[in-house]
Amino acid sequence: MRQERTVQTNIFDLFAGHEIGRELKAMSQWLDERAALVGLVAKDLRRHGLKETGRQGLPAESVLRCGLLKQHRQLSYEALAFHLEDSSSFRAFARLPLSCTPKKSVLHQTISAIRAETWEEINRAVLASARQAKIEFGKVMRLDSTVTAALMHQPSDSSLLWDAVRVMARLLQDADTLADGFVEIAWHDHQRAAKKRARAIQFTRGRPNRLQHYRALIKVARATLAYVGQAAKQLWQVPDPMAVALWQGEFHHFRPLIERIIWQTERRVLCGEQVAAGDKIVSLFEPHADIIVKGSRDVDYGHKLNLTTGRSGLILDLVIEAGNPADSERFLPMLERHIAFYGEAPHQAAADGGYASRHNLSQAKARGVRDMAFHKKAGLRIEDMVKSRWVYRKLRNFRAGIEAGVSWVKRCYGLARCTWRGLDHFKAYVWSSVVAFNLALFARLKPI
Repeated sequence: MRQERTVQTNIFDLFAGHEIGRELKAMSQWLDERAALVGLVAKDLRRHGLKETGRQGLPAESVLRCGLLKQHRQLSYEALAFHLEDSSSFRAFARLPLSCTPKKSVLHQTISAIRAETWEEINRAVLASARQAKIEFGKVMRLDSTVTAALMHQPSDSSLLWDAVRVMARLLQDADTLADGFVEIAWHDHQRAAKKRARAIQFTRGRPNRLQHYRALIKVARATLAYVGQAAKQLWQVPDPMAVALWQGEFHHFRPLIERIIWQTERRVLCGEQVAAGDKIVSLFEPHADIIVKGSRDVDYGHKLNLTTGRSGLILDLVIEAGNPADSERFLPMLERHIAFYGEAPHQAAADGGYASRHNLSQAKARGVRDMAFHKKAGLRIEDMVKSRWVYRKLRNFRAGIEAGVSWVKRCYGLARCTWRGLDHFKAYVWSSVVAFNLALFARLKPI
């Protein structure tokens, strides 16, 4: 049975006198005062039908603290397992049971089980503490958007087709293992031919010259897909229904994605058609990733984030968007979320120029925002936005400070690139980075 809190801890746990040790100690004290948060993590860790007997797992309190350590120090699971065994400060913060040294697989399984909603609830608790400590009241708000990249390589039509052939060849090899003489699976391994065509496309100049390689690569992908489809029908004869069901589940997950890759390649390359960004798939392994283009800069593959910060620098709110909505469309929803949490509109607000519109300005004023400054005027008069040019200049400079905050959390807390797979884990990763950032900043700002 998994415990919520560590019952037997080491009374000699000590934090180092280094700045990092003092910061971890302050964060640990805050967590000790919020015991209810451990219950949220415990609910995420409970599996359906789990018996109340058996070996004790890592306590929920330790799982939460290990997750914060991972994001706070930007460690891999392997490095985290080492530091938990080697560092007295890390062990003191993680509240590990006596003689407990979790392996990287245990850390991965438990930390990744914490849902994004739980991390968001923990972040609200941090903001409530900041309000109680008179650090952040939410009276002044600034808004900006950024992108967190997904765990994927730079996509191209040829690389996606090559990935598809690799995955299908692995499925066919697994099908051969499952068949084990019960069924004869007929197929040919086209990985070598697919890789040869993909590399030829990469180094061939001129569209007419690449077309013949694309046709050959698509033909190989379709042939391999036909082999897998036939294997899926034959495997039901194998007397191991559980293993076959797992194989079939993986096949039915990848099949529609592979068909979409072939479809979009034929449209884009062979027919010369334009495929809308929302209809494209840019990764076989991270199909949830969106194509994000901000201005005339490079294209990013991941998810767009809209976030707000306050005067203290704490991240007050964050929304992981679906697709690439215009900033102007997301201004009012973000303002409404701020009002719902703090109970009133901010007295002053500043936003990037992309959020500027006459409708957004009038709606912000109607909701109680006294001074609303957009970084770019976009045809709006300063007198309509704020009460004086001096206030506009101050708010515009205040908004510029969010750029440094976003850069900080990206560089030091991993918000630049998500290293977890799947959309749910993507959201949990982003929120865990925000919580680690906010909790560390709160520990620095909290008066002693």
